[in-house]
Amino acid sequence: MSFDSGQFKQLERAGYDRIGPRYLAASASRGELAAALIKAARLAPEQRVLDLASGPGLLARAATAAVGTSGLAIACDISAGQLACCPDLARAAADGEALPFADGSFDRILCGLGLMFFPDDQTALREMHRVLRPDGLLALSVWGCAEDVPLVDTALSCMRRLLPPPKVVRPSIFRFGDPDELNRRLASAGYCDIRIEPLRLAIDFSDAGAYWQGFLDLAGGAAESLSRLPAAKQQALASAVSEDLAPHGVAGGYRLTSTILVATARPV
Repeated sequence: MSFDSGQFKQLERAGYDRIGPRYLAASASRGELAAALIKAARLAPEQRVLDLASGPGLLARAATAAVGTSGLAIACDISAGQLACCPDLARAAADGEALPFADGSFDRILCGLGLMFFPDDQTALREMHRVLRPDGLLALSVWGCAEDVPLVDTALSCMRRLLPPPKVVRPSIFRFGDPDELNRRLASAGYCDIRIEPLRLAIDFSDAGAYWQGFLDLAGGAAESLSRLPAAKQQALASAVSEDLAPHGVAGGYRLTSTILVATARPV
């Protein structure tokens, strides 16, 4: 099946619009990751910051505090439903592959766990490059390799066991999980001074139901596709995921420890 970029984006937008407030609540479990990305970006007063694939604006909110009233932080996302969760922030609903900003508009660009969702990552990275100042900095995070991200791959494994292949082909969200591959992608899009560091993130769940709901609350397009299944099939998935979670059992539930890559790079 050939890949349809427009159909993929439409599904992702619909999914993230659907889960807006729930995504905001669920993303609190990833506060450690957000803090690491903000630290890597080396924000300072008076800077202009673009938070791309912002979702409900968690990074944009932290950036707003860091740059102060003399700076500016903009939450930018393809999903208006996500941006509706942060009405007090400067916002722009836009496709990251065609940003509505002038060249050299920003001192910093943040992209937390977002690059994997751009069908054409090189176009997206070049757009980020275009709107960065020559002395600016890009700070982004991506999931590691599938085997190192049970937080996501456990649910995907369950779906692969119980469901036929998806009708909408999805780029792998783990395709930048190899640091060498991420370095190559950034360099080919015109970045230098690339630094990539792994971060290990552990999240606990009281039971399989809590894990499955947590996945749905963060999964965007995948959650949208699952919502269109018959109720019986949805329930079967929620029940079956306990089998995939078994290796991660601990006293009181499950603990899933995953690897995220945090990268910084400067435009050439």
